[in-house]
Amino acid sequence: MQMDKASYRKYAQETAKKSNVLLNVAKAFLVGGLICCLGEALLNLYKFLGVNLETARTLEILSLIFLSALLTGFGFFDNISKHAGAGIMLPITGFANAVVAPCIDAKREGFILGVGSRMFVIAGPVIVYGTIASILYGVVYYFIR
Repeated sequence: MQMDKASYRKYAQETAKKSNVLLNVAKAFLVGGLICCLGEALLNLYKFLGVNLETARTLEILSLIFLSALLTGFGFFDNISKHAGAGIMLPITGFANAVVAPCIDAKREGFILGVGSRMFVIAGPVIVYGTIASILYGVVYYFIR
């Protein structure tokens, strides 16, 4: 049976699970805040251990990337993101997940043709458009200033 667009739209609205927007926003806010608190705790730990501020900031970012990649590798990141939504997709943790997840899916095909070729399938466009946006922003800022 073929459905026209209006029938399909009506069918989709009737069968789609209704989401609680307020609850989703609260979860995202709380999880995102917890990740930020974890980042601050790591920064303070590295400073406490005697690392200078610039190096401590780098170690903080690397630690968050490592933890996200580890959680993705063990399959926990997806489970957390089902509940946390956008809260766990903070730029650094979401980017790490976007790099690692395709690698896990392609590991059977080997390191070069599988992992190497699919590593930036999701993250690649983010890198490209982020770079282009930063260049355009820099040019506009240069002329405005």
